Amino acid sequence: MKMKIIKQASDLFLEYGFKSVTMDDLCERLGISKKTIYDHFDTKTQLVKETTDHIFQHISCTIDDICQQNLDPIAETLAIKNQVMKHLKNEKSSPQFQLQKYYPNISHSLKKKQWDKMYECYRDNLKRGIEQGFYRKEIDIECVFRFYYNGMNLVKDQKVFPHQAFSSAHVKDQYLEYHLRGIATSKGLERLEKLISESTKS
Repeated sequence: MKMKIIKQASDLFLEYGFKSVTMDDLCERLGISKKTIYDHFDTKTQLVKETTDHIFQHISCTIDDICQQNLDPIAETLAIKNQVMKHLKNEKSSPQFQLQKYYPNISHSLKKKQWDKMYECYRDNLKRGIEQGFYRKEIDIECVFRFYYNGMNLVKDQKVFPHQAFSSAHVKDQYLEYHLRGIATSKGLERLEKLISESTKS
């Protein structure tokens, strides 16, 4: 039952936001009593913490699976983006902003884990990209990683890209193409354009 609650809470939090969803909403969706929820979670804060941990671990495992497929660095970057977007497909209400505002300690801890995971994964991607000739050899890996990490957070900012005016998927696609074109060699650009063309046809 605990995992069932966490999975349902994940869907609701990502769709409506961590502050907006109440324990009553969760009870109604699951058809259970508040007592059942509080048998497993002492407070809503505990539920939010365990739910964000669950989402993070699920996405981390997906990233690890992709990194083990021995894709070229550009295909790997696009595959990770596509899979992460599938997991966060209902992310409509800026849950990241609500988490930061109403649960700052949880938000801070989550951002630290996200940084560590992306640092490990994307630095390796950049190194291989340079070695295999997809990325320009003169790029500064530490700078480029920080551009990438902060850019991925920026595209989620509703003040910059309000959901009423911008599709989240479109903004992320545009950002990632912009980023990759900035670091790619002619070989990398050829590979990127081929992958984009294939995804457009599918």
